[in-house]
Amino acid sequence: MMVFTGFPGFIATRLMEACAQKGWGLAAIVLPSEMEKAQKQAISIEGKTGCGPIRLLPGDITVEGLALSREDRSWLGKQQLVFWHLAAIYDLAVPEDIAKKVNILGTQNVYMYFSTAYIAGKREGLLLESELIRPESFKNHYEETKFEAELLVEQLKKEVPTTIIRPGIVRGHSASGETSKFDGPYFFLNMIDRMRHLPAIPYIGHSNTVINVVPVDYILDATVYLSELKKAESATVHLTDPNPHPVEEVYRAMVHEMTGRYPKGRIPKKLAAISMKAPAIRKYLGVEAETLDYMDWQAQFDTRNAQSLLEGSGIRPADFLETIPAMVEFYNEHKEDRKYHVTIA
Repeated sequence: MMVFTGFPGFIATRLMEACAQKGWGLAAIVLPSEMEKAQKQAISIEGKTGCGPIRLLPGDITVEGLALSREDRSWLGKQQLVFWHLAAIYDLAVPEDIAKKVNILGTQNVYMYFSTAYIAGKREGLLLESELIRPESFKNHYEETKFEAELLVEQLKKEVPTTIIRPGIVRGHSASGETSKFDGPYFFLNMIDRMRHLPAIPYIGHSNTVINVVPVDYILDATVYLSELKKAESATVHLTDPNPHPVEEVYRAMVHEMTGRYPKGRIPKKLAAISMKAPAIRKYLGVEAETLDYMDWQAQFDTRNAQSLLEGSGIRPADFLETIPAMVEFYNEHKEDRKYHVTIA
């Protein structure tokens, strides 16, 4: 029985659908406030895949015992379980107290564990999959609390076969462009869309670094494959792009796809950072201020472990630049729908 946290979130929903297609039994621990949405998503998965009923268990990963009913805890105790722990708050501007409650306490209570490649904080250079080194500082509370959570999961490896997945920045499907919300690299699209009527759209700062963005279909395919691979037990893998593109090259491609023009001129990053301190500007542009921290971060993710485990599977991330047209098409079709936009702090 596959038991998920993080449902009905974007990645958890699609992972459950992929597992359902394999005929695996499914259950999910769902916050009561998310239950109505979860029920709709579960019915959709059952209809698409023909799988058996998905059992939804009202609960809360931040509460001891997961806030499960006695009946549900008894039922879980009789199952042979594989936990897929995806529940977390992914928001670069998340307050520290909320981040700790969900990202750390939730991990103590609950193994395919979803961490993030960005637990490295402000460390730079080549970042290895085998490393779990506390950096001198983090760029935000999201990174810090995910690091603390991975420390707990690393201890669990001694008792339970556990695979730690460290994704890069996840975007929508490489072919369809489908996503559930416009965050991460979509902040660039928000900003470009707001500035498209200017005589010229400038670069922000001057960057010679790369940005590591992977499509959700790569995360799904690789994770399901690794969940069945004996060699992946107790492994930590970077599901990042082994051939990432420079930030400015990605930005240039996005501007051209959105407007038919190329960027011209530059706004100094310091000036942009000062401007982004104003809530009105952040909300108008549709960009979190923390996004700027990733535009000149000098780090690369080692993927030798992931590539070795995935060898022969044919699973690899689609090229980001080649799939920007699908990403932009989906964005343009849904940019007026507020359900896709995250609340800018």
